[in-house]
Amino acid sequence: MRGVDYYELLGVGRNASTAEIKSAYRSLAKVMHPDAGGSSLTFRMLQEAYDTLRDPTRRRDYDRGWSFTRPQSRATSTRPPRSGRTGRLRNFGEDPDFVPPKPDVDLGDVPWWHLVDVAQRVRYVPVAGPGHAPALAAVCGWFFLLLPVVAVDFSPLTLTLWLLVVGAAAVAAFRLVRRYLAAVRADRAFAHEVDAEVVHGTTDDRVCERLTADLLARYLTRLPGARVFHGLAWPGSVFADVDHAVLCGRRLVLIESKSWLPGHYAAEDDGTLWRNGHPFRGGGTRLPRSLAVYRKLLPWLEVRTVVVVYPSRAGEVTTDDGADTLVPPMTPAQFVEEIGDWLADDPATVDREAYRLLLAQVVPISRT
Repeated sequence: MRGVDYYELLGVGRNASTAEIKSAYRSLAKVMHPDAGGSSLTFRMLQEAYDTLRDPTRRRDYDRGWSFTRPQSRATSTRPPRSGRTGRLRNFGEDPDFVPPKPDVDLGDVPWWHLVDVAQRVRYVPVAGPGHAPALAAVCGWFFLLLPVVAVDFSPLTLTLWLLVVGAAAVAAFRLVRRYLAAVRADRAFAHEVDAEVVHGTTDDRVCERLTADLLARYLTRLPGARVFHGLAWPGSVFADVDHAVLCGRRLVLIESKSWLPGHYAAEDDGTLWRNGHPFRGGGTRLPRSLAVYRKLLPWLEVRTVVVVYPSRAGEVTTDDGADTLVPPMTPAQFVEEIGDWLADDPATVDREAYRLLLAQVVPISRT
């Protein structure tokens, strides 16, 4: 599309590698897709830019044609901006070469970590059978019914009636035991065929997404019933609209990973973000819509959202206590402590139906 610089549209340099172009496209597609509130025209431009620059031949032809049609811009200084009369260098922006350190949580400040029984057997709900307690009670009750036959001298008629009662109880006990064994077999089959993995999906190329994926694998998988999903689509979408999600029991948390400037972050009930006491304009989140979408898809679950924030340059990120806000920003350590404690309320339960629905929303690698 003449007049549009595809490199500027994707936000990459003219010497960007194919991997960098793909990563930029995937990040922009999440927010420019019509399902995410973008326009169809803008999204078509983005697709055309990506299709052109990822193909070596088309990219070479585009670069050759652009060099003749685009006027040369004036050379600009690469020095960082100076501030104040002293002329000292100050950098207010992100550092493209900065890599946030790998989160290391002090588990001494995480009470749930020490209370969870990691060897606890996983329970699948809804329960497919009567459970072991009713079956065991039925068998024990049947044996108790047999005791009077041995200890009491019944008349032939009374004995016959009593044996009929014992026989009926035996049939009921047998049915309960059979249902219980069928439920055990169904649980084992589900665990073997469907629930064979704890972590599903793949992360984006962004460093912050990889850090959160490692955070979830290192800490939240301590919960026997926790199931982690990376790259979830909204129903009807083909894009990874949710970076990560964790299901445990009847609770689900949707997560976005963000690399933002150091500072103190807070959020209001309506999702408005603040940084250092001022409205934050440096980034947005799709979690409010994701929350509405997944509450509709899984109405029987409790659903929460969290933005895990990493610094985009040297400095510290701090956050408020976001328990009462719609989309709270959290540091990695705060996330492990608060969300882990919330999920640990039922640490060893897996909801079959929710699990299957979430697994169906994981975006395959070939789609991205």
